[in-house]
Amino acid sequence: MLFDTHAHLNAIQYEEDLEEVIQRAVSENVTHIVVVGFDRQTITKAMELTNNYDMIYAAVGWHPVDAIDMTDEDLAWIKELSAHPKVVAIGEMGLDYHWDKSPKDVQKDVFRKQIKLAKEVNLPIIIHNRDATEDVVSILQEENASEVGGIMHCFTGSAEVAKQCLEMNFYISFGGPVTFKNAKKPKEVAKEIPMDRLLIETDCPYLTPHPFRGKRNEPSYVKYVAEQIAELREMDYEEFAQKTSDNARKVFGITR
Repeated sequence: MLFDTHAHLNAIQYEEDLEEVIQRAVSENVTHIVVVGFDRQTITKAMELTNNYDMIYAAVGWHPVDAIDMTDEDLAWIKELSAHPKVVAIGEMGLDYHWDKSPKDVQKDVFRKQIKLAKEVNLPIIIHNRDATEDVVSILQEENASEVGGIMHCFTGSAEVAKQCLEMNFYISFGGPVTFKNAKKPKEVAKEIPMDRLLIETDCPYLTPHPFRGKRNEPSYVKYVAEQIAELREMDYEEFAQKTSDNARKVFGITR
């Protein structure tokens, strides 16, 4: 079995063929998918999908790029949704210094507010980090995010940063980039993460793995991430798939 821990099936890219995309995932033994909502529109769609598909769970939060748009009412709404039995995490949240839509101080404030909320409702957090590693790690430490832990989504950092995150009760998740031929660092780090803290994801429709790089990503392609890391770690594929699925169910508190 495979568990795609981070997907955006709530994106417009799936409006025409969502059912076919989900059926392809099922045919590749994907048993669980966490669909991540990160603003009003995508959170609403994520909740709809959890109601329509038994295998789909939701994470609800506010993306750092759009932090400037988040209101107190939005935060209260996320808190309300967190009580839903199929909402398994708060996020994605974090910092993104690549795009400049939201000022850094606003991003940091929204990030801290969501960590506090996650601690209040006792759910793990999903971290988005782009070009902001030092500040992300500092805020996680300052806010005692280890109390709830969570997932470093689509990790591309160093082994040293991974170690800091592991010490704060976080799991390390790898996506399509680990399959890229020039991805030397992610491949090296993927070999070093303790097996009980390793997760896989697609981040679909983005970051499509080899051999489909450049095309739309989808949950069925998580198998290519699993195959690559299993090979790097010289593990049996089935064993790797089972262990990463077990890890995902543990961090998300899913019992079936």
